[in-house]
Amino acid sequence: MSKPVYVLGGPNLNLLGSREPEIYGRDTLEDIHQRLRTLAGSTPLELRQTNHEGMLVDWLHEAQAQGARAVLLNAAAYTHTSIALLDAIKAITVPVIEVHLSDPKTREAFRHLSYVGMAAAATVEGLGPQSYLVALEKVARGEV
Repeated sequence: MSKPVYVLGGPNLNLLGSREPEIYGRDTLEDIHQRLRTLAGSTPLELRQTNHEGMLVDWLHEAQAQGARAVLLNAAAYTHTSIALLDAIKAITVPVIEVHLSDPKTREAFRHLSYVGMAAAATVEGLGPQSYLVALEKVARGEV
């Protein structure tokens, strides 16, 4: 069996489809996950979302322990606040791709700083749900 790709989502992503659709669109997280399943084919995916920072840290550690091929991480608001996530990404050898639906650099100033991005192997942002698919394609092509 091939190595899994972890797709981890942070706080409030469970509300996609109804939360600020003018920014995040109308697709739900399940819609995005379904597109990822289709694109992944036989590559196993671990699709998870939590509103808790420590759970994201635990899942990054798990990805390392399970020999994951890569992690697609949309840490949401924790992107801009979590030194714990920065440290967790630096502590593992699994490549992490930072994923955002919107482009944080075009939004409020506090969103311009990305602790996740300081350690991520790549960043895909501003493409709406397509950001996830582009990130998974980078993994499939061996770009990370």
